Amino acid sequence: MKKTLLVAVLALIGSAAMAQSGSGFGIKAGLNYNKNGDLIGSVGDSGQDIVEGADGKTGYHVGFWGKLDFPKIYLRPELVYTKTKSSYDVDGDSQDYDVSKLDLPVLLGVKIVGPLHLFAGPAFQYTLKNDLENVEIEDVENEFTVGLNAGAGVNIGRLGFDIRYERGFSENEANFIGNNITDVSGRVDSRPSQVIFSLSLKL
Repeated sequence: MKKTLLVAVLALIGSAAMAQSGSGFGIKAGLNYNKNGDLIGSVGDSGQDIVEGADGKTGYHVGFWGKLDFPKIYLRPELVYTKTKSSYDVDGDSQDYDVSKLDLPVLLGVKIVGPLHLFAGPAFQYTLKNDLENVEIEDVENEFTVGLNAGAGVNIGRLGFDIRYERGFSENEANFIGNNITDVSGRVDSRPSQVIFSLSLKL
């Protein structure tokens, strides 16, 4: 009886996982917890450098995905709009640094067992907008950059859930200046370092 029940449960999980396996496309959305690189600046005319590490904050993402499925592996490109947030202590005040970008991860996945799979691949990023609260900031040095995505996921029915880590390969700084001579001025590293939680639906 126990063996029959176990076989039935495994068959149910396997058939549910197959619903999002196979080539196809869908939509995705989720939350991301991001910390950008250091803020390096000086206060007024003193010229004394200050270095502030970012405090992580929660952002979000929405997008589309496609999938080419093979017996043991798959290729999954995605197009995602991402909004990241970090916070810095600038001249005694907490300032939010917001970045909006388009991400194009190209992921190679490996099927492990049942609905579980692992994946990794490059993420091509195009920065749309960056904003540091209460200070004047320039566009990032490089609007187009490359990073890395790596993570794991499960598929159940038409739904999929994955968790991944994204890291930019190189620094991508933006210069900023305060609104008067006593304010902080300097540069901030816009390179992402984030944990991403995603829910996907196969259409």
